[in-house]
Amino acid sequence: MPLRVQILLYDGVEEQDFIGPRDVLGHAESAGGQIRTTLVRPSAPGEVTCFFGTGVTVPAAWDPTDADLLIVPGGGDRLINDPDVLRDLVRAQQAGVIVAGVCTGVMVLSAAGLTKGRPCTTHHLAKADLAAQGGKVIDARVVDDGNLVTAGGVTSGIDLALWMITRECGASIAISVESIMEYEQRGVVWRSS
Repeated sequence: MPLRVQILLYDGVEEQDFIGPRDVLGHAESAGGQIRTTLVRPSAPGEVTCFFGTGVTVPAAWDPTDADLLIVPGGGDRLINDPDVLRDLVRAQQAGVIVAGVCTGVMVLSAAGLTKGRPCTTHHLAKADLAAQGGKVIDARVVDDGNLVTAGGVTSGIDLALWMITRECGASIAISVESIMEYEQRGVVWRSS
């Protein structure tokens, strides 16, 4: 079975937060990793307008239980106030989906209650808010707490995706992707024991 990855897109999503992981996952698949990545929207397929105005056509609706890994990119101010999305994030994790947040996408996970009492990280400007909402903030580039994986900073989505490739598909695939992209994972990956 391939690793089924969904990347959740929505109006206001930060471009780098989703395209970095998408690029890593695409290269991993080309390098022989058993991965299937789908861009999804909360309600239905269609167009989203990203943070800097880029229009992206999203081919599929989000099914919270139809993935092994869900990546929530940053820029999600609108999602924080969407009770359907928050409920579906909880539903996804309860169904066994690994939920991952990139940058301020972690704040959406926090609004859903997924980070409360758990090790996590986010963009440095949002760490105080994450802690105030009950997250156990760790100063690391990527924080892996099993079914919750978070990354801090706009470009951290690349590192999160490389870590998930290492964890789920093996180091050799991740090294191949680093070689293709001429990029090496940066920062610390903190893992719960």
